[in-house]
Amino acid sequence: MGARAWGMLIVLCGAIFLEGIDVAMLNVALPTIREDLGMSTGAVSWVMSAYVLAYAGLMLLGGRTADLLGRRRMFLFWLTVFLLFSGLGGFADEGWMLIVARFVTGASAAFMTPAGLAIITTSFPEGPRRNRALLFYAGTAAGGFSLGLVIGGLLTAIDWRLVFFVPVALAAVILVPALALIPEDERPDRAGQGFDVAGAISVTGSMLLLVYGVVRLEHPARGWGWTIAVFTGGIALLLAFVAAERRAGTPLVRLGILRSGALVRANLGAMLFAGSFFGFQFIAVFYLQEVRGWSTLETSLALLAVGADTVLAPTVTPRLVERFGNLRVILGGMLLAAVAYALFLSIDADTSYAAMFPTMLLLGLAFALAYGPLTIAATDGIDEDEQGLAGGLLYTAFQFGAALGLSSVTAVLAGAGGSELDGFRVALTVPLAGALLGAAVTVVGLRGRVRVPVE
Repeated sequence: MGARAWGMLIVLCGAIFLEGIDVAMLNVALPTIREDLGMSTGAVSWVMSAYVLAYAGLMLLGGRTADLLGRRRMFLFWLTVFLLFSGLGGFADEGWMLIVARFVTGASAAFMTPAGLAIITTSFPEGPRRNRALLFYAGTAAGGFSLGLVIGGLLTAIDWRLVFFVPVALAAVILVPALALIPEDERPDRAGQGFDVAGAISVTGSMLLLVYGVVRLEHPARGWGWTIAVFTGGIALLLAFVAAERRAGTPLVRLGILRSGALVRANLGAMLFAGSFFGFQFIAVFYLQEVRGWSTLETSLALLAVGADTVLAPTVTPRLVERFGNLRVILGGMLLAAVAYALFLSIDADTSYAAMFPTMLLLGLAFALAYGPLTIAATDGIDEDEQGLAGGLLYTAFQFGAALGLSSVTAVLAGAGGSELDGFRVALTVPLAGALLGAAVTVVGLRGRVRVPVE
């Protein structure tokens, strides 16, 4: 790749790194925020839930909007919104202000992230160069999350507001070169064509309700009546969306894209992989802090080994894909994740970090093997004018999976009997089952597999 192509890729990697580090830093700062702003545990959980709700709920709309209105325009505009509202969160002195800021930040990420991925997949031709770019991009994303855990612990020890101000500075650093390096894209001629308003409203409403229903699973004591009603409403809107797309002359989402078995399997795999990892992370953090009494910084450092994928994804993974094929590498990642979760089942009240370290390292390897190749599998063979949509589908799957994993683990913990440690062991079966199901989905795709070469 030439210098300009590398520059553009680095800018886009910076944006996905920003998204990852922003979420991770906030994760470790929540207990301090709760204490400083006088929020209840239920209220402070909405600081994260608001972000996830907007991110997952609007991602599909964000991906298609990038295709229709211009990927560069959407990326730059929503990066600016991300910058502004992350800063607003840092100035919040009441819980509701922080929740609103996080909702808008999540919405901006929902439009910015698929636009960035689509810029990569349309700037590099399908094949080795695109695959290498995507693996580099995916490694940066995962690295941002891993490093964010440690950086968040350091910043929170100084002042939790820095967790919001640091992303502002990083976004500003990304925005300036992005203006020069991201090329103008030709939008399709939409003269005389209307925007699919019915499809946009129904799919966004459906995603918001379904994700909210998943979030409600974290609090079974609130009763099942409203939760069932929310899920019913989400499914009803989803059916309305399908009906609207079949009638629309220019649909927001061409339903035929879902006939691609590879795309569907990649999205299912992404959902299960993300759900298992975020569920495990929740268990691990609470085990280390509540059972072991470790500090926020010690917990962050304990999870640092997961960041090994930052180095491995752009260096080792391309060679493995070249030799064994994309799907076999994904399968290896899923199986390594399952082994990592199984090893953690043996934890007790005084397990040494040396005994926990193999789980953390294996998860770093699993991320390196699965995350980037899943991105390739979800975008390969998709027409250029639907790359934003493909990216939106992929990231919706990731976020929906993350929400589902967290909620499932929380619900199991709430219903588990015995000691807190016993509850953690029971809850660990959720990420283990998720990783094994992801492996099973990948095995189905191995039939008729075509090897994807990487230089």
